[in-house]
Amino acid sequence: MRRRCGFRHEKKLRATGVVRIAGVDEAGRGALAGPVVAAAVVLPERFRHRKLNDSKQLSPERRDEIYGELVANAEIAWSVGIVDHLEIDRINILRASHEAMRIALGALTVPPEHVLVDGLPVFPFPLPQTAIIDGDCYSLTIAAASVIAKVTRDRIMRDFCAQFPEYCFDQHKGYSTELHLSRLHEFGPCPIHRRSFEPVAQPLLALQEIS
Repeated sequence: MRRRCGFRHEKKLRATGVVRIAGVDEAGRGALAGPVVAAAVVLPERFRHRKLNDSKQLSPERRDEIYGELVANAEIAWSVGIVDHLEIDRINILRASHEAMRIALGALTVPPEHVLVDGLPVFPFPLPQTAIIDGDCYSLTIAAASVIAKVTRDRIMRDFCAQFPEYCFDQHKGYSTELHLSRLHEFGPCPIHRRSFEPVAQPLLALQEIS
């Protein structure tokens, strides 16, 4: 049974005297095109939100609604880090995801004392961290970061759709869907595709695999 998303991890840290706790999550790690985007969020201790959850479990409309509420709340500190497709190809997607997280944390006006990271530990890392597998399902702080990262990246990909309409980035956001692979096969890679990803290097093979 899935545990309810809440403040269990945050409360444990506060019991040790830690006050300012950030959650960090990324979006776009598995996409074939566009940037990877990370968000860092610090929620107030008494924060409550009945609809906030892991961004993957929310509809696009609900994510946009919650995103608007989070960024409009003056008590919430948040920032994003963006690493583009060129850097992803240069250093690989894992390192790029970690770099996006470090950028997001560095952009916070006041550094947190501790960071809750979705997934596995990040090294090197500038602050004390607790890595939580599926953290966006258990920690509201990470869930808030997941929503901000996802909505930010989706908007970037919709902007790219205006530049490269034949790829329909507004529909699949650069992920490996049948539509995306068919357009990749038909038109070849565009300037924002990640050349180090095998389906981009071998679009015909990737298309055959999903047939």
